[in-house]
Amino acid sequence: MRIVRAALSGPRQDPDRPGALALLSDLIWAHARAAHGLEHVRARPTGQGVDLYLFLRAVSEAAAVDQARALLDGARAPLRAHGYRTADHAADALTKEHP
Repeated sequence: MRIVRAALSGPRQDPDRPGALALLSDLIWAHARAAHGLEHVRARPTGQGVDLYLFLRAVSEAAAVDQARALLDGARAPLRAHGYRTADHAADALTKEHP
């Protein structure tokens, strides 16, 4: 299991308002496919938005980043519809965390 952190910039309103973090988690789950290897999502508010921690089944850290990038690309439109954005370059938005 690998953990990838995806930083989302978000609306200026409180990202920890009731339901906001659950909504982000639900959006990720709704766009996850088996190939993404998603096992769990944790959303945490930050000063600039929200960090999503994606727990992924992946053979390597590089594969986990690729899977996370594909998952976030698929969820980009609904995330933007709710005021959240990933970095334009996925490599800027994703950092590997130690499993």
